[in-house]
Amino acid sequence: MQYRMLGKTGVNVSALGFGCMRLPILDGRNDLIDKSAAGQLLHDAIERGVNYIDTAWFYHAKVFGQAGESEPFLGEALSDGWRERVNLATKLPVHILEAPEQIEEFLGKQLERLRTDHIDFYLLHGLSGESWDKCVRLGALEFLDRAVADGRIRFPAFSFHGDLPDFKRIVDAYDWGFAQIQYNYMDIDFQAGHEGLCYAAERGIGVVVMEPLKGGKLATGLPADIIDSFAAADPGRSPAEWALRYVWDNPGVSLLLSGMNSTDQLAENTRVAEAAVPGSLTPSECALFDGARQRMQARIKADCTACAYCQPCPSGVEIPRVISALNKSAMWSDPNPFTSGYTSIKGKAALCTQCGQCEEICPQKLPIRELMDEACTAFGG
Repeated sequence: MQYRMLGKTGVNVSALGFGCMRLPILDGRNDLIDKSAAGQLLHDAIERGVNYIDTAWFYHAKVFGQAGESEPFLGEALSDGWRERVNLATKLPVHILEAPEQIEEFLGKQLERLRTDHIDFYLLHGLSGESWDKCVRLGALEFLDRAVADGRIRFPAFSFHGDLPDFKRIVDAYDWGFAQIQYNYMDIDFQAGHEGLCYAAERGIGVVVMEPLKGGKLATGLPADIIDSFAAADPGRSPAEWALRYVWDNPGVSLLLSGMNSTDQLAENTRVAEAAVPGSLTPSECALFDGARQRMQARIKADCTACAYCQPCPSGVEIPRVISALNKSAMWSDPNPFTSGYTSIKGKAALCTQCGQCEEICPQKLPIRELMDEACTAFGG
C-alpha cells in the first residue's frame, strides 16, 4: 500500500480510504447492512494496508436526516483490536443542526455508536457557504477547539459541496487537518474542483477526495468510444483504474475514498493504489482524460452521484434512479425505458409534483424538477 502525508497533521494515511456509505446491503434496503459481507470486506481492506475509514451520521439511514446504520456497524466491526489499526473519520451532521448544544450531543452519541473514546478526524459535513455561516453562528469552531483540547477528536476537518469562493474562505478561516472534496476527471471545474484542490494543498492542508468514480459511473457504463480510447492506450487498465490513477496522479491529493462493496473492487483498488504514485501519468495519457471529458460532457443530462440526499421524495419519486436512466438514455442516444433501466423503477418521474424539496438538499444543485419533466418526455408518462 502507498502511504501519503495528510497535510500538516503528521499522519501517514493509506492512499486508498475505505468509504462506508455504500456497504453491501440485504434485500435492497439501504438501512440493512449485510454485516457478514461488509465486515469481511472491511477487515480484508485493513489487512491489505488500508488505514483510513470514513463514515457519517447519515450513512445507511432508512430516511435521510435520521441516524444511519454505518456508524454502529463500524463500532461492532472495529472491535477486538481492529480500531487500533485505523484512522477513523466521521462527520457532524450540519444540515440538521438547529442549536449550539446539539453539537456536543451529536459527538457524544457518535462516540457511543462507534464504541471509541476518540475520533481521529471529525468533519463538518457537506459545507456550502450557507451551512458554513450556520456553523460559525452556532459555535462549531469553538466546539472543535474544545474537543481537540480534551482529546475527543484528534484533527478537525470539513467536507464540501458548495462553490469555489466559499471553499476558499472556509479554508482560510480555521486550522484544518484537511478538506474533503468531490474530484475526478469529469469534475475538475465542479464545486472546489482542481483550483480548490491546489488552493488547499498550497496552504499545507491535506485533500481527501470523494467520488473519484462519480458514484461508479466512471467504472461502468461509459460509452464504447471512450472505453476504446482508454483500452487503446493500455488494454490492461480498466476504466475504474484509469479514473483512480487520474486522482492519485495529483501530488496535492492525500488519499481518495472508495465506497467498495465487493472483493473484486477491493482487490483492484488496492493493486492500483500500490502503483499510482504522483506524476506517473504520461502527457499522452493525461490527454486521454481531456478527450473523454469533452465527449462525456456533450452527452449527459445531469451530474448526479446517487448520494440519495434527495430521498425519500414525499411523492415517492426514486430521483437518483430516474436521473440515472435519463443519463444512460442520453449517453447512448437510446430512449428505450427498458435498456435504460427506467422500466424497473417504481417511483417514476410522473409522480413528481414539482414541490422542489429535493433541490433544496441536493449537494450537486441539480435542476431536479426540470429533469423529471425531461424523463417524462423521454420515457412517457
